[in-house]
Amino acid sequence: MSQRVLITAGASGIGWAMAQAFLATGAQVHIFDRDAEAVAAVSGSHRNLQGSVGDVTSEEDVDVLVRDIQEQMGGLDVLISNAGIAGPTAPVEDYDPAAWRSVMEVNLNGSFNVTRAMVPLLKAAGGGSILVMSSLAGRFGYPNRIAYSTSKWGLVGFTKTLSLELGPHGITVNSLHPGAVEGPRMAAVFEGRAALSGHSIEEEKAAALENQAMKSFTDPADIGALAVFLCGPHARTISGQQFSVDGDSKAAQ
Repeated sequence: MSQRVLITAGASGIGWAMAQAFLATGAQVHIFDRDAEAVAAVSGSHRNLQGSVGDVTSEEDVDVLVRDIQEQMGGLDVLISNAGIAGPTAPVEDYDPAAWRSVMEVNLNGSFNVTRAMVPLLKAAGGGSILVMSSLAGRFGYPNRIAYSTSKWGLVGFTKTLSLELGPHGITVNSLHPGAVEGPRMAAVFEGRAALSGHSIEEEKAAALENQAMKSFTDPADIGALAVFLCGPHARTISGQQFSVDGDSKAAQ
């Protein structure tokens, strides 16, 4: 039987790379994303792909998602909690409290909302896997990114607690910690750093690579491949772990 996979924020970026990786294995994949245009752009691209538009911070949207998953796939084997926002780049004394609350609402509360709703489906399936998208910022402090780093550290505790709680039900729970990943989101981060530091965007990119042992940014497809392995039959006792995909970075810079 093919795996039944839900990926939040799955219509673009790392989420879409993971969706493609699971689809390549024959899995049924449902992507849940608040970007209606992105969902429409990929819908119909694969016979095993379904998608819906909604917000992880909305309990009502998540309730609808549960019904969609049950009706379309008959249950769930894999949850990838990928939805998150970066928030602004600013010193703590200048950080907008509203921006802080927004980052926490999506990154922490959104992960809780979806996980809380989907765990009964995973238990009903007799076990499964949860992957939580943290960050390199969830391993190191991150100057001028106070809300983002705090939320990603919070997801480490979230993951470890779920692993202990759900392990007896045959559910593995691990976190992924990407560093600088190729794509529009990282480009926006470099723009924010350059605006704050007065350096050029290219200088900020060079500084990021200098911070890594591997002198290239991460391909989202590599994260997709790792996700497939961690949710597969050869990783059934790998749980409660943090997996970095960051070129062996020395810090979150």
